[in-house]
Amino acid sequence: MDYLSALVLVILFTAAANAKLASSSSSSSSVSAIFIFGDSTADPGNNNYISTYFQSNFPPYGKDFLNHTPTGRFTNGRLANDFISQYIGIKDYVPPYLDPTLSIQELMTGVSFASAGSGFDPLTPAISSVISMWEQLEQFREYKAKVEAAVGKDKTKELINNAIYFVSAGTNDFVVNYFTMPIRRRTYTIPTYTTFLLQHARQFFQGLLDEGGRRIGVAGLPPMGCLPVVITLYTDNHGKRDCIDYFSSVARNYNEMLEKQLKDMQIKQPQQSRSRIAYIDIYGPLHDMILLGSKYDFEEVSSGCCGTGLLEASYLCNRESRLCSDANKFVFWDSIHPTQRSYFVMFQSLRPVIDALLIHH
Repeated sequence: MDYLSALVLVILFTAAANAKLASSSSSSSSVSAIFIFGDSTADPGNNNYISTYFQSNFPPYGKDFLNHTPTGRFTNGRLANDFISQYIGIKDYVPPYLDPTLSIQELMTGVSFASAGSGFDPLTPAISSVISMWEQLEQFREYKAKVEAAVGKDKTKELINNAIYFVSAGTNDFVVNYFTMPIRRRTYTIPTYTTFLLQHARQFFQGLLDEGGRRIGVAGLPPMGCLPVVITLYTDNHGKRDCIDYFSSVARNYNEMLEKQLKDMQIKQPQQSRSRIAYIDIYGPLHDMILLGSKYDFEEVSSGCCGTGLLEASYLCNRESRLCSDANKFVFWDSIHPTQRSYFVMFQSLRPVIDALLIHH
């Protein structure tokens, strides 16, 4: 084979390889933007811009973030949503919608509307003076109007339809509201409260679909009985810090009902809408990390890295707090929220669901 023929073959092979790479990433390139709704597991700093005690825009939060910046994320670094956004090729960090410095270009690739302390029960955000799920949906409508004013109705509709959406809420409804405050317990048993919550959740999901959402991932509840603060407040055995299955069983029941509800909503979607709404299991991955810590190289699974790790969160975890030497060895950053590394392990386990949502529709 002469040199010219060999060169032609190399060029053809390279072109074929590049075409294959392009086709394999076509699913992610079809995603126009990422939109996030929910609570502190998804809030990158919206609460910085409202008057509430549910904030974390101060050290040691953000200790392992870019430039060690406390952004308002309730962890030492990035959230699962940041890893998802990077994975699908949108951007490395999902910014908070309320950040007044965001350009229209930044807005158009997606934002988070989530607010730490929020939940599906309207009483939950009222307790914490944070942004309710319905207010987040209203802000999404406001967002659409802003983008429409900049790029027009057709481009905005295309952006909204081709975006990917994630919702993460519900833990505060139980931990901050039902189990802590007496109001809902006077009216609801746990089964009837779960049904009440899921009714509100369904209305929210339908609201997202009505606004043009076509690919929606909904996170279930974590093993609530394994959260350090829940163990501290409710354990009968103060010598051992084991998960309290009573609280985790509430999460399991809720998740089972949520998954069925989402499947039912999926079945009822008009075929021409090509909408997908999927359940995201975070209970399993987090429970696995806690039960089999050494498998993931975690050394501490029942207390947080910040302070004693037993009760601290938000302002109780501050620049005066003692810190663990290596947050990567801890499942939890404070007494409620996972570390950046836990969020990354969680993200890795969620990739099959994310990939299914990414399939071009």
